[in-house]
Amino acid sequence: MSSKHFSRNLTPLSAWAFSIGTSIGWGSLVVTSNTYLAKAGPMGSMFGTLAGGVVMLIISFNYTYMMNIYPDAGGAYTFSKMVFGSDYGFLTAWFLALTYLAILWANATSVPLFSRYFIGDVFQFGRLYKLFGYDVYLGEALLSVFVIIVIAVLCATQKNLLAKAMIVMALFFTAGIIICFAAAIFKHGPAFSPGYVPDHNRLSQIARVAVISPWAFIGFENISHSSEEASFPRTKFFRILVISVVSTTLLYVFVTLLSATAYPPEYSSWYEYIQDLDNLNGLKALPAFYAADHYMGSAGVGILMLTLFSLIMTSLIGNITAVSRLFCALGRDHILPEQFSRLNRHSAPGRAIMLIACTSLVFPFLGRTAISWIVDVTTFGATLIYGLVSASAMKRAYERRDKGARAAGIAGMILMIANGLYLLIPNLFTQGSMERESYFMFVIWSIVGFIYFFILLQKDRTGKFGRSIVVWLSLFSLIVFVALVWLFQTITGATETSLNYVEKYYVDAGLAEVQTGVVSRQMDIIRQSASRSVSIVVVMLALSLAVLIGIFRSINKRAAISELQLGQVKQMVHRDPLTGVKNRAAFAELEKEKDEQIQAGDADPFGIVICDLNGLKYINDTYGHQTGDEWIRKASRIICDLFDHSPVYRNGGDEFVVFLSGRDYEARHQILQELHDRSMQNISAHDAVISAGLAEYMKEQDTRLRSVFERADKAMYKEKMLLKSMGARTRG
Repeated sequence: MSSKHFSRNLTPLSAWAFSIGTSIGWGSLVVTSNTYLAKAGPMGSMFGTLAGGVVMLIISFNYTYMMNIYPDAGGAYTFSKMVFGSDYGFLTAWFLALTYLAILWANATSVPLFSRYFIGDVFQFGRLYKLFGYDVYLGEALLSVFVIIVIAVLCATQKNLLAKAMIVMALFFTAGIIICFAAAIFKHGPAFSPGYVPDHNRLSQIARVAVISPWAFIGFENISHSSEEASFPRTKFFRILVISVVSTTLLYVFVTLLSATAYPPEYSSWYEYIQDLDNLNGLKALPAFYAADHYMGSAGVGILMLTLFSLIMTSLIGNITAVSRLFCALGRDHILPEQFSRLNRHSAPGRAIMLIACTSLVFPFLGRTAISWIVDVTTFGATLIYGLVSASAMKRAYERRDKGARAAGIAGMILMIANGLYLLIPNLFTQGSMERESYFMFVIWSIVGFIYFFILLQKDRTGKFGRSIVVWLSLFSLIVFVALVWLFQTITGATETSLNYVEKYYVDAGLAEVQTGVVSRQMDIIRQSASRSVSIVVVMLALSLAVLIGIFRSINKRAAISELQLGQVKQMVHRDPLTGVKNRAAFAELEKEKDEQIQAGDADPFGIVICDLNGLKYINDTYGHQTGDEWIRKASRIICDLFDHSPVYRNGGDEFVVFLSGRDYEARHQILQELHDRSMQNISAHDAVISAGLAEYMKEQDTRLRSVFERADKAMYKEKMLLKSMGARTRG
């Protein structure tokens, strides 16, 4: 047995657990705090994280605004699709999938690292190769594969159990971090020295941390993909996301400050300790764990071990859940095969979950270095997604005349644009924002997206894709720009390596005085020259793109005018002059279009309703054709009022055809019953009586629309005989 609809088992507490559990993972205890401290120190990290939290509160508002309008699976994909069209929806989905999958892969491959730190080298057997400087072991890769499969099976079969497990683990890791932080502050005190990274501007340090907030909070919007499953009013979404963002912000601050409270005695400060982490092993290589051990002993280490395990598990469960709901929405819209939209008997998209698992099995064999490059791309991916959500909220709020929501949408867009500039423009700040390999990964993923979209475009029979040329021109220019950034970093990196080699050569030759300051000055000159060249190319590209977009807009404007004129002519040809509804020619065109979709396997669910006005011949013969025409118009108004979301066709004489889809299709039986009840009342009132028959398209049986039409026609005649037996006039 399977279900077409998700069960509503998401409670406010489980929604919070999925939100915070997806946004915080392995990196929060092992990577993020060290990275933050190295970038900005404890004070800069704290203020930067708080600033990032404020930014994410704005994004939360934009998300909840859209969730209340479109409470369907798919989250950001659904929002951008409904507001801007299918092209924008595809672009959003493409980067949304990468963002969640990369975090999933990072946490799955962190399980062997967890084993290394706390169990030993049990799984370090069967060394396969060294990839990008990382030793890949068969045992560790198989451990990650095992974890992915187990979590995927649980997500597909134990939905309710995992919701409860998420609550328990989220509460545990929240309590664990708070306990260890409180113990450290109680014994260490609130003062930190130094508060910032020495010899760097404090404001730029804070900005450096704040700007990566999209990466730190990725997944907090998890529940936007599961909004169909909420068992509570939609008005509570904002409160849940606010609590989640505040909780996540504080936990990041607590872990970062905890990591700076204690350091081994051989170091003079936390800064010296953090700078030497790459040369350390064991607990010393994990500042948060070292601090917990310093203040609480083995109990503190045990608490953080279970906390870290909970963080990994909640991240895995949360990301698989989010991606599976996204894939389900893509299956519904035929961007993925329709089978991935189907729910199993556990009300979970089982096939989508298995697709995620199968896709993920290869990545444990790539090693952590490659995974870290992919994860870096998610920083920009999240920035792009949050920007599109903000743009969607802004546009919809403008249409609804909601000034507050529009302001929040504009603010979110501006902040994400600033983030994107920081991530993409080299040397805008004092340090690079991503590894050059990450820029290359972004280009590759974008090109693959172009190819997949081209395939979709070839198969599209509905014309929903390819309408927004601007979005694809913009993505193309972004790919070119990112490729230039990658090229810039690659050239300067290779040059620096060569100059360092020359420097070493002179030092080894005993000519130390020759190299003093020369290499650094030459590298500055090379960077400045390369930056100027890239900037000139970017300006030229931007100008060319602006002109190209202008040309396309002019072409589209002309095409729109021509299409409007053609549409007006077509409307006149396809309009029934008596009733104003569509005519037989229009229905013939619809039939041809639907037959093509049925043959291609792209037809969405639909129904046909045949309606017939009883006793028209009697009216014409008794009262004249003018009265008969008035009764036909009256019947048309009744049918149009009831089926107000579906096209109505006058198929000739007293027969009307309704093509049902969407909302009317979902409520088809209720509407048909209402029409039957009204006809029953009209029998005694001597008013218009309409016989109606319904038939639904059956994918495995119907090869053309005509077969659905014929079943509806038979059903209509049964209704006509029923109404006749109750006193309705049929012919004379």
